[in-house]
Amino acid sequence: MRAADIAQIRRFNRAVAEGIGALQEQYLGRGRPMAEARLLWEIGEDGADIRELRDRLGLDAGYLSRLLRSLERQKLVHVRGTTDDRRVRRVALTAKGRRERAVLDSRSDAVAERMLQPLTERQRVSFLAAVAEVERLLQASMVQFTVERPTSKDARWCLAQYYEELNERFDSGFDLDAALPVEQHELSPPGGALILARLHGQPVGCGIVKTPRRRPAYIKRMWVAPNARGLGIGRRLLAELEDHAWRTGAACVQLETNRALEEAIALYRQSGYAEVAAFNDEPYADHWFEKARPLATRLDRGTTP
Repeated sequence: MRAADIAQIRRFNRAVAEGIGALQEQYLGRGRPMAEARLLWEIGEDGADIRELRDRLGLDAGYLSRLLRSLERQKLVHVRGTTDDRRVRRVALTAKGRRERAVLDSRSDAVAERMLQPLTERQRVSFLAAVAEVERLLQASMVQFTVERPTSKDARWCLAQYYEELNERFDSGFDLDAALPVEQHELSPPGGALILARLHGQPVGCGIVKTPRRRPAYIKRMWVAPNARGLGIGRRLLAELEDHAWRTGAACVQLETNRALEEAIALYRQSGYAEVAAFNDEPYADHWFEKARPLATRLDRGTTP
């Protein structure tokens, strides 16, 4: 990464922190730091599970506990175990907390208005467009990829959403039992891996890569949630699946897709995949693709190109 790029991001961060009042000891003049004010907003009118809050905000569990204890002492929230499972703790705003959240919303609106007020109409349009683009790119930068247990709740949810979408988009629908199977041993190393994409702790995409020994790696079940499309997640997910395959020593990666998935076909071609003759009898496939391991990856591993 270029030093000039890093310096520009840091200048931007400083400008934003100053503009929104994050440098003040008492954020928005309410006698508490910004982290506590943000937490009140995230808890919201309906309350929230503490685990989900931690994942959504990327907070250390100990730090989050200290923030919640402080808000409890101020009588702004109360923390309880759920009736279904006492181990699952949930936080909700008290009546005082709801009133405080309303004040914070009002003052936050005023900060935003002060940022826009001095600008001309043309400058506002330009500023708001830039803010929207920065927000989109920040969201993209916060997506995290992990190898996931195929039995996890998030993994099962992603796959179920994937099957449902295929059933809607394919001309003849989609029947999982008719498709080529993915065996259980192919969902975990060394037989393969299921990789999950998360944004703010929530699953937004998945993909499977099979890694049989002495055979091409094979990518299946690639999916990105509709509300997360446009952030480049599909391209990054594909790269994560490929990297996993290269690390196992695969010489190439294969995949197939249906003609209805035009955006997937475009992604594969843009990512260096070449269309090849059918290499399996997947009933839902119309296009088969293959990509050789990049030369740089081969040389890094000390193998012969």
